[in-house]
Amino acid sequence: MHFGSLLAACASFIDARSHGGRWLVRIEDLDPRSVPGCAAQMLQTLEAFALHWDGAVEYQSRRTAHYQRSLERLHAAGVTFECSCSRAQLAHAGVSSNRYPGTCRSGPRRPGPTATRVRIDEHRAITFEDRFQGPCTCPPGSLGDVIVRRRDGVFSYQLAVVVDDALQGVTDVVRGADLLESTGWQILLQEALGLPRPRYAHLPLITEPAGGKLAKSRRSVALDPARPGAQLHEILRLLRQRPPPPLSHAPAREVLAWAVAHWNPAAFHGVRTIALSGTA
Repeated sequence: MHFGSLLAACASFIDARSHGGRWLVRIEDLDPRSVPGCAAQMLQTLEAFALHWDGAVEYQSRRTAHYQRSLERLHAAGVTFECSCSRAQLAHAGVSSNRYPGTCRSGPRRPGPTATRVRIDEHRAITFEDRFQGPCTCPPGSLGDVIVRRRDGVFSYQLAVVVDDALQGVTDVVRGADLLESTGWQILLQEALGLPRPRYAHLPLITEPAGGKLAKSRRSVALDPARPGAQLHEILRLLRQRPPPPLSHAPAREVLAWAVAHWNPAAFHGVRTIALSGTA
């Protein structure tokens, strides 16, 4: 877990607690390339920062039967098709994988393994009210046909989170603005499956001081559980919550208690990026 991930976890925790809600933890471990021990390390980090979750931790790798049933429902509704295009092939053709042009809508173009995609209405704009970002619109044609099962047989993130949110009764999704674009896909899948739409709230992304994407070297720096209060204080400062300076020396639970009592998302409403200054 890196500083940006901690910010998302911290802010979602505070937001849930400030509304008297539950805070759920889900391990997205469908990808067989997941690093062994990574999930356990993440949970240990959350505990070190006093981010205590409600209920059992859910592991997506144990929920594939739910995703399979949802995939079958999409098949039955006639909205899926098989696609033989690989990422490399799309990239070679100059096509972004999330702007898929419908190459295989009439059937796979090549022999071999296929992914399952859901056909998107390219003339429809998806609109929703984001609690932190305000009104958001995915313009017609901005969303390609979304993958729900990959060529290697693994269920996609987009399908899994939609199914999980419904099964867990999630009312509010709080996450980074890098996933803002995915919301359009998820809303369309919710509609196709007849699932409820949660409220969405997308947090500002942490960037380098000059505004560029956070360097990989910074993203990979381990958090320091020896000074959790100071790092949580820095997160609150970045989110414009104005924590008192002496709070940076307090235990993590005290910092979080102050944050819950004074939570003010309006301070960063409409802000997509926040520059990181100094060392987190």
